[in-house]
Amino acid sequence: MIVLAIDTAGVDCSAALYDSAAGKVLSEVTETIGKGHAERLMAVIDEVLAAANLPLKSVERVAVVIGPGSFTGIRVGVAAARGLALALGVESVGVTTLEALAVKFLEEHPGHPVVVAMDAKRNEVYTQAFSAAGEALSQPAALSPEDASELAKSLSAAATGSWVEHSLGKGTADYDGRDRFDIAVVARIAAEKPVDAQRPKPLYLRGPDAKPQTGFALARS
Repeated sequence: MIVLAIDTAGVDCSAALYDSAAGKVLSEVTETIGKGHAERLMAVIDEVLAAANLPLKSVERVAVVIGPGSFTGIRVGVAAARGLALALGVESVGVTTLEALAVKFLEEHPGHPVVVAMDAKRNEVYTQAFSAAGEALSQPAALSPEDASELAKSLSAAATGSWVEHSLGKGTADYDGRDRFDIAVVARIAAEKPVDAQRPKPLYLRGPDAKPQTGFALARS
């Protein structure tokens, strides 16, 4: 199966092609752009197809990072993935940022459960726990720093992600300010993921920062 994976949930605009039968990444392109994913994504997909010398119609599954992350970026990626899957008549699957960070960590540090802890600002942490085999042990949630720390302690787990303060209470600092991973990780996860009956949808653990102002609405005439 040829999987096209895309990610616009963070600062990167990424795409990869993965051959699950061969267990091989055929091509990948990542541009660290911060903003402007909608303008660049289709060009990045074209580049990854050209690098693998494959036509778009060869894609048999489309995967997309569904968050948490940038509110606008997530919407761009999910809309593109659903549109491509519909046009091609193929499956589409969502992969969370938390899953990708967990797999990345476990590939480098096998043998222990891990709590992924992303800095969500506002004194909140986007958190999820995973077993040493990569299975989810908790649901994705926006927790207080204290609750995130307690979750890691209760599982005797390692910790990774942009919010890790003294390894969530274990006494060693491990903060690098990043929640980034290779897009190939997303492709590998997606190739093994069972297909949900529903199409991918954004994972928002809280509402957008932009709120409508009250008291300034104009009356309809």
